[in-house]
Amino acid sequence: MKVQVLNSSSRKTRKLIKRAFAELLNEKKELSKITVTELVKRAEITRATFYTHYDDIYEVANEYEIETIDLLISDENVLYTKQDIINYFSDVISCLKENEEIYRLLLSSNDTLFFLDKLTKMSGKKIFFALKNILKDNKHLELDVSFFMNGLASQLIEYFRGKTDYTLDELYENIIRWFEKIF
Repeated sequence: MKVQVLNSSSRKTRKLIKRAFAELLNEKKELSKITVTELVKRAEITRATFYTHYDDIYEVANEYEIETIDLLISDENVLYTKQDIINYFSDVISCLKENEEIYRLLLSSNDTLFFLDKLTKMSGKKIFFALKNILKDNKHLELDVSFFMNGLASQLIEYFRGKTDYTLDELYENIIRWFEKIF
């Protein structure tokens, strides 16, 4: 990341760049097909401005990944009880709602599936370690958590790609229902 101190102007420029990036990823469906030339034209900035903030397109993608992981896997939310886990899911859904338009653009590309897989595994570990202390005698806990988290990720992809009629609120209700049945 090139710019170290983000003032108001830098934050605004980065937001423009990331928005243009998300739109182009939605249109092109592949990260490798996005050029800096297209991005700066879409963001209505100069190449120099882009390179002041990022080294390349992949750094923009990486910043999205880091921001999302920071939001969704924050260590601030220590999970001790099943209710803590349910509250965590509520926080995740709230974050997705607040940034729904961007996630809809980003998750339309298959290039982001690796990132979603990474995020699913990280969230799964967080849930697993919490449940490990709660459900001490479940010898299949790791498999159960993996199955649950992969199903959840699949449903979110379907949602953000417009392939389901469920709302995020309805998905949340089902997440809780599935969680309570499995665990």
